[in-house]
Amino acid sequence: MSAANWSGVRDCDGEGHLSVWSAGGLEDQELTIASDDYSLLTDLYQLTMTACYVGEQLENQRASFELFARRLPADFGYLIAMGLAQALDYLEKFRFSPAQIEALQATHLFDQAPERFWNLLAEARFTGDVWAVPEGTAIFANEPLLRVEAPLWQAQVVETYLLNTLNYQTLIATRAARMRDVAGTQTTLLEFGTRRAFSPQASLWAARAALAAGFNATSNVLAALKLGRKPSGTMAHSLVMALAAMEGSEAEAFTAFHRYFPGAPLLIDTYDTIAAARQLATQLESGRMHLAGVRIDSGDLVSLSKQVRELLPGVPIFASGDLDEYRIAEFKAAGAEIDGYGLGTQLVTGVPVNGAYKLVEISGIPVMKKSTGKATYPGRKQIFRRYGDGVVQGDRLGLVEEEGSGIGNWGLGIGSQETGEIQNPKSKIQNSSEVPLLQLVMKEGQRLYPPESLEAIAQRTAHSVASLPAVTRELRQPTSIPVELSPALLSLIAKTGGG
Repeated sequence: MSAANWSGVRDCDGEGHLSVWSAGGLEDQELTIASDDYSLLTDLYQLTMTACYVGEQLENQRASFELFARRLPADFGYLIAMGLAQALDYLEKFRFSPAQIEALQATHLFDQAPERFWNLLAEARFTGDVWAVPEGTAIFANEPLLRVEAPLWQAQVVETYLLNTLNYQTLIATRAARMRDVAGTQTTLLEFGTRRAFSPQASLWAARAALAAGFNATSNVLAALKLGRKPSGTMAHSLVMALAAMEGSEAEAFTAFHRYFPGAPLLIDTYDTIAAARQLATQLESGRMHLAGVRIDSGDLVSLSKQVRELLPGVPIFASGDLDEYRIAEFKAAGAEIDGYGLGTQLVTGVPVNGAYKLVEISGIPVMKKSTGKATYPGRKQIFRRYGDGVVQGDRLGLVEEEGSGIGNWGLGIGSQETGEIQNPKSKIQNSSEVPLLQLVMKEGQRLYPPESLEAIAQRTAHSVASLPAVTRELRQPTSIPVELSPALLSLIAKTGGG
């Protein structure tokens, strides 16, 4: 049967739905992703390399890969690691179904691959170890967020998915943490990015990362319900315009909305922000209305917020409209009367975290890439963080066999294997000199700890950012934490051929 005519039916997704794998022509035009699709959500070369490893009888050699960012995005003094939970979910569910294997065979790209390649895929399970920094931890350029130690083919083929989830969620978490740091702890931050995220899947990850980095809520209904949260939002201008056209006025539109959602926040800039605020003030003074807030989405937000505050004292004022941490800082400096922000486009998009996933050791042999501008450090590494009076002083990138001084390997609060309780690192690092950041989170394909709550991760994020020097938290031209290479690592670089 030719590839052009082949199609195979994928297994049911558990709810009676069937979808089609096709090697010729696009038959599954919905292009949605289920967890049983994850193993094929990879780049072709991961599979061709695996076939080559099998042919050369290298597939089961123990290999270590590390995931890191070579450099930080412009004007970022740090990154907030995020996405580990989804990475571990992926590794736990890693497998290839018979239909997926048939689809690969029908491409005829692997006709010269050894038969053992197909047997390997059919029996695939992730059996390796994973070391990672806890979600919500601040990290810097060339520091590994995660290390995979596994049979070579397994460590190789999972690269694409790990980079996808950690790169994107780390970007969103970092933007969210910067926004929270500028806005302060008392300001309400709402994630409004679903319509601007790069895909429906990305919108879910963006909502999670924002909440885990300190946002109060998301407007994404699916994300909120999946994460055990209540979605938050107001209304769009279309409702005001539609009801005003049909029922006579903006005031009637507000009344109609409150008929079904009593006291809900109202969007007041559809026509004339100040006129709308005056009309609402009259109703509030008469006792005919309760109002939980107003949102302004356009205009001079500083001036408008001050005027609305005079008219509606005690009513929370929310601002939105392509805002970011820089605009929030400007508003605060100008004395804007804004109690909360709806943040979307500038939160869920932007310059990507250009993470890389590179082989650092195979069969106990350290290896390094020497390409110009893309050289890597050899060997399995650990990050040792130095603190003084609770403030980060610097990081030392060393080898795993090195020991940090100070309090030892207590971690940054991943939790107890027995109880899952989250440790509070704040009291433990005040007078410590070094803390190792990478923790063993998966052993032989099995998670060592239960998933953390978003509240625990948000607490870690807040503490992690607060522990950074002020110059590292600057929005423009920040000074990143110095990362020194240990003598042992420098020696290994020289021995491996890098110096």
